[in-house]
Amino acid sequence: MTDNNNPSFNSYDREESSPLLKKNLEDNDKVSSDAKTDTATPGSAGPEYGCTVNGLPLTHGSVMGEPMGRTQWDSSLFACLGRNDDFCSSDLEVCLLGSMAPCVLYGSNAERLGSTPGTFANHCLPYTCLYLIGNSFFGGNCIAPLFSYPSRTAIRRKFNLEGSCEALNRSCGCCGSFVEDDLKREQCESACDFATHFFCHTCALCQEGREIRRRVLHPGFNAQPVLVMIPPGEQSMGRGA
Repeated sequence: MTDNNNPSFNSYDREESSPLLKKNLEDNDKVSSDAKTDTATPGSAGPEYGCTVNGLPLTHGSVMGEPMGRTQWDSSLFACLGRNDDFCSSDLEVCLLGSMAPCVLYGSNAERLGSTPGTFANHCLPYTCLYLIGNSFFGGNCIAPLFSYPSRTAIRRKFNLEGSCEALNRSCGCCGSFVEDDLKREQCESACDFATHFFCHTCALCQEGREIRRRVLHPGFNAQPVLVMIPPGEQSMGRGA
């Protein structure tokens, strides 16, 4: 009869029933100690990536989960006639509206950016009033840019577009200290958006119009389809001959 209360027998039985148990326990202890060492080591955490004020990423990453890089505008600021592509007719329309009726172009841009039908008048009418006041009292359109420049900032943030400070830093290496700091860079970009609208107002509106028309459909095209029921025509039974 075997005595199960014998401690030496119990330990021997456990080792005999599972000969790899001791080895597995040693491996687990080693792995856990390595994990603790890695956790306690300063700087062992993964790389941290900065984001803009509204959460947009800064740099490009090739692995899923890493930040994506910013894209450039589809056309430059002074490309008045746009590009020779499928949107060339739309670019010509934008150029004419920006030159002759900037209030209409600004309202159309705001409506497409918000993707909500009916917002055209809410942006076009205030712009028209400021446009008339500026031209009447100051001889130029110098007040409306104060009202319209936030749309450029909204477009840049929504589509993750490259700002003026980042473009200057990419081309000539200046504005490095502003680009590295998220808050300073965003403040600098907002100031550049205002300066662009104030000094090159028509060109800024046209560039924004070309960009939005290539990325967003008009809200009128997002309407739900209507199902029309057509009743069947009158039927008559013919009597056979």
